[in-house]
Amino acid sequence: MEKTIQFVANYDDWKAVKKIAVNEKTDPKTVMEFLAGLSMSFDNKIGENLAKVVELQKLDAAINEMSFGKTEAEVANVLREINTRKIGAVINEICEKPELQKNEQKELKGFCRVYATKKALLKCDFNIDYSGVEIPGMKRLKKVKI
Repeated sequence: MEKTIQFVANYDDWKAVKKIAVNEKTDPKTVMEFLAGLSMSFDNKIGENLAKVVELQKLDAAINEMSFGKTEAEVANVLREINTRKIGAVINEICEKPELQKNEQKELKGFCRVYATKKALLKCDFNIDYSGVEIPGMKRLKKVKI
C-alpha cells in the first residue's frame, strides 16, 4: 500500500489540493520540501484568520513602536519588550471579548503572543519559519507580512 500525505483546503479564499505519494524511493528532502510548503501556507492562514477574530492592527501598532536590531543585546531587548505589560495589555484588550469564555480568551492570547513574537523576530531578520529557504522548483508562496 502506497503511503500518501494529502491536504485539501476549500475555505473562503483558500482553495488548495496538495498531495504527495511516499514510497521507499521517495527522497526525504522531497517530503521535507512538501511539508515546508504546507507549513508556510498554514502560518499565513492562521494570521489571516486571527485578524478576523481580534483587532490585530492594535497589536501590530504596539509592536511597530518597539525598537529592533540584530545584535544579541538588541534581540534580547525585543524579546523582553514582547513580554512587557504594554504588549500584554494590548493582547488582553483585543482578546477579552465578553462573548468568549475564559478558556477561549486564553487560547486567543496564546495565538496573539506567538504572532507578536514571530513578527518581532522577523523584524530582527531572524529566519523563524521556512519561508526564507530557497527551494528549487517550488513555486514560491506569497509571504504575508505579519
